Amino acid sequence: MEEKIIILDFGSQTTQLIGRRIRELNVYCEIVPYNKFPHGDGSVKGVILSGSPFSVYDQEAFKVDLAGIRGKLPILGICYGAQFIAYTNGGSVEPAGSREYGRAKLGRFEHDNPLLKGVREHSQVWMSHGDTITAIPDNFRIIASTDEVAIAAYQVEGERVWGVQFHPEVYHSEDGTQMLRNFVVDICGCHQTWSSASFVDTTVAELKEQIGNDRVILGLSGGVDSSVAAVLLNRAIGKNLTCIFVDHGLLRKNEFHDVMHDYECLGLNVIGVDASEKFFKDLEGVSDPEQKRKIIGRDFVEVFNAEARKITDARWLAQGTIYPDRIESLNITGKVIKSHHNVGGLPKEMNLQLCEPLKWLFKDEVRRVGRELGIPEHLIGRHPFPGPGLAVRILGDITREKVRILQDADDIFIRGLRDWKVTDAEGNETSLYHQVWQAGVILLPVRSVGVMGDERTYEQAVALRAVTSTDAMTADWARLPYDFLAKVSNDIINKVKGVNRVAYDISSKPPSTIEWE
Repeated sequence: MEEKIIILDFGSQTTQLIGRRIRELNVYCEIVPYNKFPHGDGSVKGVILSGSPFSVYDQEAFKVDLAGIRGKLPILGICYGAQFIAYTNGGSVEPAGSREYGRAKLGRFEHDNPLLKGVREHSQVWMSHGDTITAIPDNFRIIASTDEVAIAAYQVEGERVWGVQFHPEVYHSEDGTQMLRNFVVDICGCHQTWSSASFVDTTVAELKEQIGNDRVILGLSGGVDSSVAAVLLNRAIGKNLTCIFVDHGLLRKNEFHDVMHDYECLGLNVIGVDASEKFFKDLEGVSDPEQKRKIIGRDFVEVFNAEARKITDARWLAQGTIYPDRIESLNITGKVIKSHHNVGGLPKEMNLQLCEPLKWLFKDEVRRVGRELGIPEHLIGRHPFPGPGLAVRILGDITREKVRILQDADDIFIRGLRDWKVTDAEGNETSLYHQVWQAGVILLPVRSVGVMGDERTYEQAVALRAVTSTDAMTADWARLPYDFLAKVSNDIINKVKGVNRVAYDISSKPPSTIEWE
């Protein structure tokens, strides 16, 4: 049985980053709701309590009884987790005089404390809370402070229980990974043996146990996530997997043909379904982005159900859902950010069980797993593409003519990124495409005046979007060369009928999202 760290999720947007940092230490971890600790699981080596959008003294705040855990396993509370432990043991948590967000320095701390071993003097940490611990119980000891926060970290005397009011999991906490290593490896005693290879082995075994001899339908999109999910399932259940690739008419230019061709080499059983007429009909006149997503989600399920009736004993619908899809759709607090067709848009009457083998992985982790599985690099290196396709890149209602315009413009942009060669940090030649995390064109719901030849035009405007990122949780706009942008703009205006203006989006996430809808 593989040893693990359990992360109790109290609803923080950075909960999965804790898991990611632990996995980067080659230690397996699982994230579970705050009240779903797996009592009786002997493979658990330690517990981390996440942050939360709530205050510990709020009536609706998430609360959990730690009596069955404390004294048996090491515990680390982060932000809300630290405040919860202190508050429920008689300490005081109050609104901070000013909300504490951003950089802080650990000016005073116990260098020899097991949690802080190897942490540098004046190490930067990242604060993100509106409350602060103002008093700790008598059997708690302060082990770190900053200029603004007297109780930045503590340990319970005689116990393996710690709390920190900062976020060691975020990039800006300079020695945060060291602190997590101290807890996971030294304090909890975990062996650093988890890897992409072990994930494949474990997941294939779990899929075999979960699915048995049932038949599975997988929604194939041609992207990285569904590709990796398909190969994982194929390795687990072989001929019992049927992949269905639905053309909803909102794919990139020529993508339906290209995807069907790409998957021949992987030996997958793939059925191609042209359902574009149904999607265009149901989307006619719909401008609201949430409604567009839900219509597409509903239609996907209807198409899958229609195909499922043709497959004897189909019991499961498999999807390449990854964690950023889930965290942007519905977190534990119930606050919807945006729906995804494979997360927030599934109707209750769907008669297939869901199988999502990648649901706790980030995109870069999925790519590592794909390489471990031997999937060709041209598939693994593809940019993410939204499940609803170009529907969320056409602001306003959907028409075939708008899709045609956007497909042509997007094709010029993506091909341009692939063809434009640059030198990377190691001195190797690469393409702009591989230096960008995600790119696409957005068709704007405005027309602009232009001049072509001697005639006045009144045509569509498009925006180019390209971002750099590692996990899609945060993203920065890509600093593409001016010469490249000039060429792409010129090519789009000259070659795409109906477009006379090109803009470039220089918004970062947050506050913007990567997609416009």
